[in-house]
Amino acid sequence: MFLVLFRISCFVLIANILSIKVTAQSAPVAKPRIEPGLEEAVKWSWSVQASDEKDWGFSIKSPEQETEMVTAGVPAITPTTTIKPIEIRPTEYSVKSGDALGLISRKYGMSVLQLKTFNGLTKDTIRVGQILKIPTLEEIKAMMPPPPPEPKVVEKVAPKVEKKEPILTREVENVLFQVFLDREKFSTGPIDGNPGPSFEKALQLYRTVHDDVPGLDPLQKKALASVGEAFTRYKLKAEDFRFIATESEETTKNQKPVRKSKTRLPMPEPSPLTYEQLITKPVLVYRTPWEFIAERFHCDETFLRKQNPKILGIPTAGTEFLVPNVIPFEVEQALATPLQPAPDPAKPITAAIVDLSRLEIFESGKLIAVMPLSSARPDLRGRGTWTILDVVPRPRLVTKQEIKTKPVTGVWNTPVAEQTSPEAPKPEQFLAPGPNNPCGILWINLAKAKTTTALPYGLHGTSIPGRMKSQESLGGFRLANWDIARAVRLLPPGTPLQWR
Repeated sequence: MFLVLFRISCFVLIANILSIKVTAQSAPVAKPRIEPGLEEAVKWSWSVQASDEKDWGFSIKSPEQETEMVTAGVPAITPTTTIKPIEIRPTEYSVKSGDALGLISRKYGMSVLQLKTFNGLTKDTIRVGQILKIPTLEEIKAMMPPPPPEPKVVEKVAPKVEKKEPILTREVENVLFQVFLDREKFSTGPIDGNPGPSFEKALQLYRTVHDDVPGLDPLQKKALASVGEAFTRYKLKAEDFRFIATESEETTKNQKPVRKSKTRLPMPEPSPLTYEQLITKPVLVYRTPWEFIAERFHCDETFLRKQNPKILGIPTAGTEFLVPNVIPFEVEQALATPLQPAPDPAKPITAAIVDLSRLEIFESGKLIAVMPLSSARPDLRGRGTWTILDVVPRPRLVTKQEIKTKPVTGVWNTPVAEQTSPEAPKPEQFLAPGPNNPCGILWINLAKAKTTTALPYGLHGTSIPGRMKSQESLGGFRLANWDIARAVRLLPPGTPLQWR
C-alpha cells in the first residue's frame, strides 16, 4: 500500500511540474506600454522640424466673441494667425433672461446702488430688453463716497508673542517640500503629495550643496520661510483657452453622448486620440482645463482633482482652483526669446544624464538643477560626452512611415541615422505642434563630442509627464514641459553633456 501511495504522489508531482512548464511557455508575452495613438508610429523613423509661430495655440476671433466667452464661460476659439485677447467694456448693456442687478453690477465692478444711481432706477426690478447704461471706471470712482477720516491711533506696545511654526498635515507637508524643491530647480516630478524615490533623490542631491537642511524639521522651516503656503489659488482665465480644446473638438464618433442630468457630475476624462486625429488636428493643445492647470502648476492631474472636489462638470473661465504654490509654467510665455543663454567662460556650465533617469546641470562645478528624465525608447543609450547644440521651438514630428529595421544601439563614436526598410517612401505625415505633441514645447539638439551634426534624438518635452517613465513614445530623452522650459535657459550652445 505504501509503495502504491508513493508512486501516486510521484506521478502527481511530475504532472504538476509539467503543467507549470506548459503554462509558462504558453503565457503571452506582455506588450510594452506605448503612448496612446502611437502604437504603430513607434516603429517608424521620425525627424523633427520647427513649426510656424502662427500655428502655436488658438486665438479669439473677435471682440464680440471675447465678450461672449467671458460672459458665458464657453470659449469661442479657432485656429488663426494672431493671438490678441482684447477686453471690451461696453457703455450700454441689454438685459437678458436670467439677469439681475446684482449679476450685472458684479460683472462690471460696481455696487447695485451705483448701477441704480447711474441709471436713475428706484426699484430693483428690470425687464428683458431694457437698456442699462454702464459707467466707466472713472465714473464709478466719482460715485464712491469719500473715505471716512482716519481715527487717531494710540500706540500701544504689544506683548512679545513667540512665533510658532504652523502644524501641517503629512500630505500638506509633503506638498510644501515638493514645492520648495521645485522652486529651487531640484524637481521631484509631478507634485502629488507622496514622498517617493524621485523626492528622496532630489532631496539627497539638494543636501549635497545645502548643508543647512540635515533633517526634515530644518527643511520645513526653510521651506516655510521661502515659499510660505504650500498651496495657492488660480482662477482660470478666458485667454487660457487659447491652449485648451473645447468640448466640441474633443467629441468623437466613438464617444457615447452624455445624457443631461440635474446632478452636476465630475467631468469625464476624454478618450485617447487616435493616430489619425494626431495628424489631422491643426494644433495639439491640452485636452481639458484640468490638464492645462495640472501642467501649469507642475502637479499630477489626479492629485489636482482630489484637491478640488467641488469643481464639477467642465471648468470655465472664472473657475478657481487650489494649486501647488510653484512658479507657474506659463505656456504662452515659455518660448520668449532668447531661449538659450550665451556661454560665460567665467561661469562654465556642464550637464549630465545620470542612470537615464535625471538631468543634472552644474555651474562652475556646483550642482544647480536636477530634473527627472526618461528615454522615449528603451534602446536609446549614450556614453562618454556629448554636446548641447541649438534649440528647435514648437517642434513638429515628420515621418514617411518608413519601418526601422535596426535600432540605434552600440553606436557611440559617430552619429548614424536610424536605418529604414527599402520600401518606397510614402507621403510625409506630420504630428501637429503644441504642448501635447509627443516632443512637447521644444527640442534641444544633441551631437556627439567634437561634432556639430545634430543627432536624430535630442532633449525635449513630453505630452505625458506623469507616465513618461512607463510608456514608450517618439523622440529622444524626455522631460516635463515645465522642466525643459527651465533647462533650456540654463544650457548655452556648446555645453558638454556627460553620460553617467
